[in-house]
Amino acid sequence: MTELRISDAARFLGVSDDTVRRWVADGKLTQRKDASNRAVVDGRELVAMAQSGPGALDDPTGVTSSARNRFAGLVTNVVMDGVMAQVSLQCGPFRVVSLMSAEACRQLELEPGSLATASVKATMVSIDTAPDR
Repeated sequence: MTELRISDAARFLGVSDDTVRRWVADGKLTQRKDASNRAVVDGRELVAMAQSGPGALDDPTGVTSSARNRFAGLVTNVVMDGVMAQVSLQCGPFRVVSLMSAEACRQLELEPGSLATASVKATMVSIDTAPDR
């Protein structure tokens, strides 16, 4: 199970630490103590909070990349069979799905509640608009 400190949970949901503490007090999130006796919340519970509300998340990796379309979020689902894995992330109000090798998924230790960043680099991007009314 992935556990996140209160400050990290707040950052990834785009709210204050106090808001997360209120959610704990209101029973919306369960708080535990980690091995270092710090307050943490369950990553899976955080997934539910992320999916229920919008919010832009900061990239937790801190890496520099040529890909400008980077979506930080929480892993919401992992479906793995023999060779391939399908990994879903909730990135603020957006769901991003990646297909990768099962080996890569295992090496990255991806599971619901994990923090991750999806990078999208493409030469073709479609833009849609609503018709004039």
